[in-house]
Amino acid sequence: MALTVHRKSVKFMPDPKRVITRFFMPGWEDRAQAIMQRILSLPVDSCRQLFNDVLRNFSKRHRNISIIFENNFKNVQHLLAPVGVEADALTREQKLLIGSYFTQEYSVEAAAFFNPSIVEDPHQGNLNNGQLRVIVSFRATGEGHISSIVFRSGTIDGKNNLNFAPTGNFVDVPEVVKRHVYEKATFLKKLEEMRIVKDVVGMVMDRLGDNFIYGELLASIEETKKSIEITPSKEKVLQAINWLASSHYEITFSLDTAISERVIFPISYSESNGIEDARFVKFTGQDGRVTYYATYTAYNGFTILPKLIETEDFCHFKIMPLHGNSAHNKGLALFPRQIREKYAMISRCDGEHIFVMFSDNINLWPEAVKIKKPFQPEEFVQMGTAGSPIETDRGWLLLTHGVGPVRTYTLGAVLLDLDDPTRVVAYLNMPLLSPTEEEREGYVPNVVYSCGSIVHNGELIIPYAMSDYCSSIATIGLDDLLGEMTTV
Repeated sequence: MALTVHRKSVKFMPDPKRVITRFFMPGWEDRAQAIMQRILSLPVDSCRQLFNDVLRNFSKRHRNISIIFENNFKNVQHLLAPVGVEADALTREQKLLIGSYFTQEYSVEAAAFFNPSIVEDPHQGNLNNGQLRVIVSFRATGEGHISSIVFRSGTIDGKNNLNFAPTGNFVDVPEVVKRHVYEKATFLKKLEEMRIVKDVVGMVMDRLGDNFIYGELLASIEETKKSIEITPSKEKVLQAINWLASSHYEITFSLDTAISERVIFPISYSESNGIEDARFVKFTGQDGRVTYYATYTAYNGFTILPKLIETEDFCHFKIMPLHGNSAHNKGLALFPRQIREKYAMISRCDGEHIFVMFSDNINLWPEAVKIKKPFQPEEFVQMGTAGSPIETDRGWLLLTHGVGPVRTYTLGAVLLDLDDPTRVVAYLNMPLLSPTEEEREGYVPNVVYSCGSIVHNGELIIPYAMSDYCSSIATIGLDDLLGEMTTV
């Protein structure tokens, strides 16, 4: 019997008007110096008039645009001294005008708005019976195919109708705080996993205590550089050490921003070419404390690094890499609670099959157990998770994605044992969701894809992307789905 999946009318489309500012360095330092000298050659009155024109053009597009210009001026002010200019001698308008020349806008959603996941909002007050406030995360892609994480807020009513709040007037990036405390033994183990084992590693790490912070590591790298002859291979090792350390950071958004105005844009080198496919999940600890986690893939243009986001309020976020021999490849998804006092994670560590991992440490995943291999035609190329497992009375419902003929992506489902999720107890012997004619056209044709669903009012609510371009939402009765699954 064919399953009845209801596609909602809501569509989340790319919006080129959603712009952030980024620091812009046009060329090498000598070119930057030439630009600043041209600006400073202007008469003071002309400089003031030009800056006022810039303010009129951009102050309505960004919060605190003058602060943005000021910060970007600080990024280049060290280049003034070599050309005989003292920064303190400049007027405020000259400094801010220089900052504007080293600022660019970036449209975070211009190319695509896809691969969503959905979770309950931490704040559920002022709702009627049967309503649920939700947050949907998306992978947004702009110029150069650089991906970031963005959010939308909505409510689901008693009949599972969805209503999403209008987007805010601005788009903001957060303040970055690097204050992670590193454990030397774990840090060295990750370097070993990355096959970075040259003697220069010991020279850097021996200067540090058993625990250290980012600034101490940078100081040790600089001291090491002074004591050795830097070769290209050693420079690459030092860069890799810094790369790993910079993958840990914290970010904080202003409390007066709406959730739709917050953008988690690539910050560390490990994710310089994109933050891909965040799978958010509401995690309940054994003490009842709720934390929201998301696994995602950091991409620097050459390699990928699995990472973990942690937040309690979607305002302050901690970001860190995942360690262990099984914490690699794409498609990691955390279970929403511990199982037998261990964290559990879905993995596709060989790039083809589905695994389950267990660990005492949410950041360290040394081993994996294969639980599912492709055996249906729509999975023959590969399969992976479509979000975190969902707990039901009958077992852990795991939505999957499979890749079949002509690289067509479909969604499927399996049911895992509640006490032993390495055991598959049932599976859906047909696709749960396949691309329709409308959904198969996009940046990557013939793809439907999801990064996380929820159950509400007896229905499974599936946000999904259409061919890596835009997104929508589908629903299906949970009992209908479970009743159609074949017992193993």
